[in-house]
Amino acid sequence: MTRTALYTGSFDPVTNGHIDVIRAACAMVDRLVVAIGVHPGKQPLFTVAEREEMLRESCGAIAESFNTRLDVVTFGGLAVDAAREAGATLIIRGLRDGSDLDYEMQMAGMNGAMAPEVQTVFLPASPAARPITATLVRQIAAMGGNVGLFVPEGVARRLAAKFAAKA
Repeated sequence: MTRTALYTGSFDPVTNGHIDVIRAACAMVDRLVVAIGVHPGKQPLFTVAEREEMLRESCGAIAESFNTRLDVVTFGGLAVDAAREAGATLIIRGLRDGSDLDYEMQMAGMNGAMAPEVQTVFLPASPAARPITATLVRQIAAMGGNVGLFVPEGVARRLAAKFAAKA
């Protein structure tokens, strides 16, 4: 039986924090479905295609090193529906701190009520990844700061190009 997990996020952009969670998840499952959330009310910096490319580029070799199949998909509804559609029995959530835990526990409870067959698994961030958020990365990059400590090299290049084009 293939153990399949779903990991959701906006991934705008992919950060070392996301990669930290993906690495830990790949060690636990046979197949990891990374689901990019697409919501009409949000205006992401990167297109879905760009985010998908960044995820594959940044995480493909990691998944391969664990013999984990990595699929990247999009979803616009509930995570539990995306999990069911992907055949996932696990939803992976990363935790940076106590405030993440409070929010994620509420979400896990609601998801568990809607889809009792899908279990939420919390993965604590490594110390180096704890302060990283995509929002802060975008803000630093927009002000010309070096985001090299927080994102893979290819993502840093894409951020620099995005903000150079806006200048």
